[in-house]
Amino acid sequence: MAMTTAGFAITQGSGGGSFWTMIIIYALIIAVFYFLMIRPQSKQKKKEEDMRNTLEVGDTIVTIGGIIGRVVSIKDEDIVIETGADRNKMKIKKWAIGSNETRAAAAKAAEKKTDADKKGLFSFLKK
Repeated sequence: MAMTTAGFAITQGSGGGSFWTMIIIYALIIAVFYFLMIRPQSKQKKKEEDMRNTLEVGDTIVTIGGIIGRVVSIKDEDIVIETGADRNKMKIKKWAIGSNETRAAAAKAAEKKTDADKKGLFSFLKK
């Protein structure tokens, strides 16, 4: 009987080790999902929300439906835009704004300027 008890203790001890191994594996899987899927998505959502909250009258925007227009007025969650040459006005919700083309163009120009201002060892070859 002593051998059976000792054998039981050995199998129970090795089972405890595999339990902790499984816990660590599941924790690693959850961490990978968080850093590869959840965190980037929340960063993107925060960036889009910031873009929608910093809209100004006169900005050119593109809606998620593909309509391009210029912002005429902003009221809480509603925005009025002008589209086309005949200046049709449309009232849309803030959540329907896909991008702010005015800010995107300004950011691209600023990025181009900073790239041109960087001086490297072989900068004379770029000219």
